[in-house]
Amino acid sequence: MRARELGITIGSGTPGRRNAITDVEGVRVGHTTLIEGDAVRTGVTVVIPHDGDVLRDPLFAGTHRLNGNGEMTGTHWIREAGLLASPLAITNTHSVGVVRDALVDHLVAGAPADEVVWAMPVVAETYDGCLNDINGFHVQAGHVREAISAASPGPVAEGSVGGGTGMICHGFKGGVGTSSRVTAAAAGGHTVGVLVQANHGRREQLRVNGIPVGERLDAIPQPELTAAGPGDGSIIVLVACDAPLLPGQCDRLAQRAALGIARMGGTGENSSGDLMLCFATGNRGLRAVLEGERPVPISMLPHACIDALFDAVVDATQEAILNAMLAASTMRGRGGATVHGLDPQLLREAMG
Repeated sequence: MRARELGITIGSGTPGRRNAITDVEGVRVGHTTLIEGDAVRTGVTVVIPHDGDVLRDPLFAGTHRLNGNGEMTGTHWIREAGLLASPLAITNTHSVGVVRDALVDHLVAGAPADEVVWAMPVVAETYDGCLNDINGFHVQAGHVREAISAASPGPVAEGSVGGGTGMICHGFKGGVGTSSRVTAAAAGGHTVGVLVQANHGRREQLRVNGIPVGERLDAIPQPELTAAGPGDGSIIVLVACDAPLLPGQCDRLAQRAALGIARMGGTGENSSGDLMLCFATGNRGLRAVLEGERPVPISMLPHACIDALFDAVVDATQEAILNAMLAASTMRGRGGATVHGLDPQLLREAMG
């Protein structure tokens, strides 16, 4: 079940064909999901930014931090140089290292034997230790390779999959969600896609289209946890856009994802890692920005035309969060901890 199947539309924009981040041409998504025994509820999600070699054909990118109790590797270089030169991965908090190393290995393996590779991959995390044996370090390099191999430009699996397998959102089962918007032809006809790993928020704060549904869903039990988690959790938002954006404009789109989080009731709590990244595919051939000796011709969307993209990011982020919850069923995990899914019919009733 997705929001639009339930008759819930967010904003007035038009989704892309898949209503997913893969509506941005060339973007691919792959998951490896680990559900084993009573305690393993984790995985890894990989996003490939375009259909070429991103190490040798980087993209302009930007980042934003709503609250920094989290990790997203490689972002210091993005803030410095404005370039993304790796796939992106999302996993659990204690698996960032192994996933990062696996991405380095992937980039090195794809290079000519005589080339010295310098890699600064992007790996983000949210905490799944309430449902998952997070200190068992179950995500391994082979799982990253599987996710890369599985990466597809088609529909994106949502809910309790990949890095989102063990996540909790607004007191319901959370996980991976995605959505997209296509701007009007007069605004450029550009596509914006969003993918979230949603593990944040409090039940009483949840809003959908401004309606305080979290206060009206007492029929769904609160999470039954056997061990305390790290506060109110975190969310990672990845934004893809096919417009010709400069790094500073990518920063601005990444920042607007925070407004989508807020409209759903997220407040960037003290213990939450709310981190966003935007990459733009509208300029290519940017390796010369790093290695060339002459000025590099690029295109830029005028700032006066960017509001439609801001709207798209805000709306798609909200819908991606809701899709993540609607796709995630009740899950029982480590120590018998149980987190209940967001029942679609009860949500519809709560919205009046």
